[in-house]
Amino acid sequence: MNTILLISANRYKNPYPVYPIGISYLKTYIKRMLPDYDVCLFDFNREDYSSLKLVIEEQNPRYIGVSLRNIDGANSFDRSSFIPGYKEILDEIRSSTSVPVVIGGAGFSVYPQLLFDELNPDFAIIGEGEQSWVNLVRILDAGKDYSSVEGLVFRDGSGKIKVNEHVNYLKNLEVEFEDGLIDYYWTHSGMLNIQTKRGCCYHCIYCSYPIIDGRKIRTLNADLIVDNLLRLNREKGVRYVFFTDSVFNICPEYNRELAEKIISSGLKISWGAYFSPNNITDEEMALFKRSGLTHIEFGTESLCDVQLKNYGKHFTFEDVKKASDIALKNNVFYAHFLILGGYGETDETIMETMENSKKLNYTVYFPFVGMRIYPRTRLQKIAIEEGVISKDDLLLNPTYYISKNFDMQKMRSLARATGKAWSFPDDPHDPSMDLIRLKRKGLIWEFLRKP
Repeated sequence: MNTILLISANRYKNPYPVYPIGISYLKTYIKRMLPDYDVCLFDFNREDYSSLKLVIEEQNPRYIGVSLRNIDGANSFDRSSFIPGYKEILDEIRSSTSVPVVIGGAGFSVYPQLLFDELNPDFAIIGEGEQSWVNLVRILDAGKDYSSVEGLVFRDGSGKIKVNEHVNYLKNLEVEFEDGLIDYYWTHSGMLNIQTKRGCCYHCIYCSYPIIDGRKIRTLNADLIVDNLLRLNREKGVRYVFFTDSVFNICPEYNRELAEKIISSGLKISWGAYFSPNNITDEEMALFKRSGLTHIEFGTESLCDVQLKNYGKHFTFEDVKKASDIALKNNVFYAHFLILGGYGETDETIMETMENSKKLNYTVYFPFVGMRIYPRTRLQKIAIEEGVISKDDLLLNPTYYISKNFDMQKMRSLARATGKAWSFPDDPHDPSMDLIRLKRKGLIWEFLRKP
């Protein structure tokens, strides 16, 4: 039987290693649609180059896929790029075999032409990759023309890089979790992750999610999700999962259906997700709580209405306060992720955020400093207009928009003065938190909360 080797190139483990869910969806789909192929996964969070060489030698794959999850850590305090490491992986593959190499993943999808040119694979796929992978393999096996495969990136006869856009998307996706990977991530992360929907309909000025997944929301089959959670719980003892949707609380009817099916299945599992502090009712929160919701990570970004508008947000601080109160009322832990010093930030907007932070009880603030500038975002256009970057800046190296006169020392002082719990990205790591997380499992930032 022919083999396809899929490689997760991610080695970033801060604050904990994350299960490579995207490549598991891909493997599951390929196995179902191409039954004549065996599909093997390799994870660089667990393995090394010597192991890769051995796997290639033993499996002798017909095709190799490499998933690039991130380009960097999206942290202005650490602007290290992951691209040199990805290039090493591609070079290692090339030294071991001459079979076609296909790259993809979220990180690649933001910079398709640049990374294709930098890493020089045979092919690449942007965005949702399952159907594109299957179509490409079928066409290559048949020796036919692949130039019209949706989502494909390739060089044409003249050497020019071509990018085929996505038009069609999948909905009924299954995922089979790998036994060895489940054991590793449950042990070292204290949680597993799964998607309930793809796509993002919002228009935040800095965000790359619509570029990666598209703006069209696709909800995945709720029954299949619950079946997967039941298997994880019964066969592996997994009792905490994180829904990795860009924003969980869109598509309210679907979310209610999913929660009700989790409850009716008898599944006893805790879960967390990214929420927007908008369009949340007390009734919905109570339902989510009954289905196992314990942690909400709000993508709030600012507690000042002027800044929320500057950032392209669709809610106000009043919405933030209401959502926080609803979570607190229902005994759901919640944290707010903020961007300080982004586009439009001034001393006045910072002070309003600090004052409003005092109005939210029993939460944790996770502030990031500045905005990572990604191509094809409104922030890129703003940064060009303001002379922060040039129109020729490729943005492949970590580049940030940080408002003028932003004073980090002053920011820390203001945050401390609020009396609330603030955790900055460059704060010293507390190893005791890892011990708590691995013993108790799941997210554990509620231990940082203050009244």
